[in-house]
Amino acid sequence: MKNQRLELFLEQRKIAERVAQLAQNISADYQDKDLVLVCVLKGAFFFFVDLIRRLTVTPLIDFVAASSYHRQGSMGRVSLSPVFSTSIRGRDVLIIEDIIDTGLTYRTLTNYFSLREPASLRLCTLLDKPSERRTELIQPDYVGFVVPDRFLVGYGLDCDERYRELPDIHILTT
Repeated sequence: MKNQRLELFLEQRKIAERVAQLAQNISADYQDKDLVLVCVLKGAFFFFVDLIRRLTVTPLIDFVAASSYHRQGSMGRVSLSPVFSTSIRGRDVLIIEDIIDTGLTYRTLTNYFSLREPASLRLCTLLDKPSERRTELIQPDYVGFVVPDRFLVGYGLDCDERYRELPDIHILTT
């Protein structure tokens, strides 16, 4: 788009190394568990695919669509479109997110999934931006990278549905 610049923030190689480490930790923690991985669409899709390919456990997988952004800012509310088909009652659920910033999406997802009585409910995020929290303290269980308060695109992250396809993560400036 006009007047937008991309500044390289995280290279594909560094992302891949961290995803492999997260997969190793998750596999160790969920050995012999009835695990359901839930991908938060659309942003977490690339991270989700790379992560599940590196797991040594065999989870069930499912998806939920959630959005809280328009252009480069949070709308302050979360639109949730469950495309969820797996029963999670009594199962360990791990939500896979691209980025946690305000915490509104995670709070909405936690409320939604808690009503379905999982054995446990935890969060894995590629990027954590704690400076942007608007909700009670949220501490993801698995974090790829803690990032500064900058607008990031690439590796699934977008600005108005653009830039998701980039293999690296970039800072978007206007």
